[in-house]
Amino acid sequence: MSWTARSIPDQSGRSVVVTGANSGIGYVTARELARRGARVVLACRSEQRGAAALDRLLSQVPEARAELRLLDLADLASVREFADALPYRRLDLLVNNGGLMAVPYGRTTDGFETHLGVNHLGHFALTGLLLDRLAAAPRARVVTVASMAHFLSNIDMNDLGCERRYRPLLAYGASKTANLLFVRELAHRADREGLDLTVTSAHPGYARTELQAKGPRLAGRAGLERLTRLFTDVAGASADQGAAPVLYAATAPYVHGDSFYGPRILGVRGGPGPARRAPWARNDIAAAQLWAVSERLTGVTYGMK
Repeated sequence: MSWTARSIPDQSGRSVVVTGANSGIGYVTARELARRGARVVLACRSEQRGAAALDRLLSQVPEARAELRLLDLADLASVREFADALPYRRLDLLVNNGGLMAVPYGRTTDGFETHLGVNHLGHFALTGLLLDRLAAAPRARVVTVASMAHFLSNIDMNDLGCERRYRPLLAYGASKTANLLFVRELAHRADREGLDLTVTSAHPGYARTELQAKGPRLAGRAGLERLTRLFTDVAGASADQGAAPVLYAATAPYVHGDSFYGPRILGVRGGPGPARRAPWARNDIAAAQLWAVSERLTGVTYGMK
């Protein structure tokens, strides 16, 4: 029998942060963890959409312990404010889910190319700022949501801002490669430090969420947006199915560090299982280089060797 949300072990007493929890994979992840007893923080950029998501979650899981806290991954000041204001001394699980896909060229508040800034650097900073609280919890986990789109593009250390040439889908793929390199390096450093921390990653396959259509909408390409929505409705799995690998990585008993999970059937559908990574997403030299650059760009240092 395939692993499903019903397989999630009891989460009572665990404190969880899920970024981008207002919709799609993030919302389902937050809802199912709350359903199993976790105290869940929905970390969202939009107060309006986040409040609507919280209301929906509480209507579906009336007994849930859940709250909304604002977090803009495109603004490092917001990331710091979120971490400083989080009242929990211990954090059992951080799900780095929030992100953008194939949006027009832009820059974050701090001047980073949008995909790199939101999908990687924002989460790099957030994880580092919450590391002490994660280290204080027994058997804590960090789950970063990546994508099979990382096969589209390696990162270019000499052009992280995509200034030479910008292609939205390739920039997205590069940011997902960065996610996997971050997971690899953090897992290795946590092991060397002797932390009781499992660092892992997952991808949802191709799920019916708003992620795919947002890029064409922001680019003003209404026809492409309609086609994207049509294809997603026909070919995509449900958000509940897409969230299964994330929930597996977050809660299954035998998950190990520096692992990657996704749907078993061609990486698109089916229950969660081990997923393939491109060779460049398993490159230890690149992972260490990206780590050093990320600490410099964000100003967040982990104090780990």
